[in-house]
Amino acid sequence: MLATYTPIGETPDADAIRAAFAAAQGWENQYRLIIQLGKQLPTLPAEWQTEEHRLHGCESQAWLLAEEQDGHWHFACDSDARIVRGLVVIVLAALNHQSGAAIRAFDMEAYLAELGLEKHLSPSRGNGLRAIVQAISERIG
Repeated sequence: MLATYTPIGETPDADAIRAAFAAAQGWENQYRLIIQLGKQLPTLPAEWQTEEHRLHGCESQAWLLAEEQDGHWHFACDSDARIVRGLVVIVLAALNHQSGAAIRAFDMEAYLAELGLEKHLSPSRGNGLRAIVQAISERIG
């Protein structure tokens, strides 16, 4: 089911996100980039927006579905908050459609630090970002 679900048209990878952040110099431009990325994220079907898939630790409502197929993990995620939707795209760019080993090996802290997100996000948004990453880690085991 999720292997064919594409969170955005042409799913960017972590390198594309890094390049986009580097090109969008300054936090205001990067903030706009996050919002633009979030606009590309399709709304999850209503039947996927259930308590079973709800992310806890996020002030806004957010849902995450995970499925392993052929050795790769596929994720679908959505939120009712624009900025969280953009943060979802940033996380999924690095982790979606990857093997469990690749996901565990990916240095998410370094990736987010390189983008400068943690120093600019409010504590509640930072908690939401960590909740997304933590939920993915829990799902892959």
